[in-house]
Amino acid sequence: MTAVRPRIGVTCWEDVPGERIRDYWERVREAGGEPVDLRSPPVDVADLDGLILTGGLDVAPQRYGEAPHPKVKQTDPARDDFEEEALARALEQDLPVLAICRGHQLLNVALGGRLLQHIEGDGHRADFKTEGVPSRWHTIELAPGSRLRGILGADEVEVNSRHHQAVLPETLAPGLAPVAASPEGLVEAVESATHRWVVGVQWHPERREEEHAAFAPSMRRLFQALVAEARKVAERA
Repeated sequence: MTAVRPRIGVTCWEDVPGERIRDYWERVREAGGEPVDLRSPPVDVADLDGLILTGGLDVAPQRYGEAPHPKVKQTDPARDDFEEEALARALEQDLPVLAICRGHQLLNVALGGRLLQHIEGDGHRADFKTEGVPSRWHTIELAPGSRLRGILGADEVEVNSRHHQAVLPETLAPGLAPVAASPEGLVEAVESATHRWVVGVQWHPERREEEHAAFAPSMRRLFQALVAEARKVAERA
């Protein structure tokens, strides 16, 4: 019997170049899912079995009641609106959600948290708009007993870093649990304590990162876990 290929919505927007969207699609297909382009309103998740919130521009600070930091140069309130609505509808339907980089930050803001608008120094940043620029790298520690630690099968992993904003323990949304931390104490991953399967990660697990041979095989487990959970949704329909 052929396994069901669950339909995974992948948010797309003008500031996400096509080659990076292909990375998300390829990881979903490799894991046994069928990616579905979510690009513009109206939001419709009725036929989806899971959702991925992708990377991109900064979340507008006005959404969490702050004036923009001088380093916040580009935002897209229309995209923020679209993805918040997609997230809300996915959560209403109890769909599994994987939120990546900007998506991790938007998840936190949508559920009532805030962001550190700019990380001083260059340790976490790479120019996400320029293809071919190497990622920064650092090790994160995964919380004992967390879903993510079980998925990745390790207590520490090395991850890429291509962001200048962050979630802090003190800016974390109610209902989200911090399950991975950087050496500086930034919240690198979260899980929902109130939804069945919601995971946010600050790094980019979809990137192949060929100069780090162990990264892509490890991160495939994350997409496999998402698709496995989405398959349960597809099979109950």
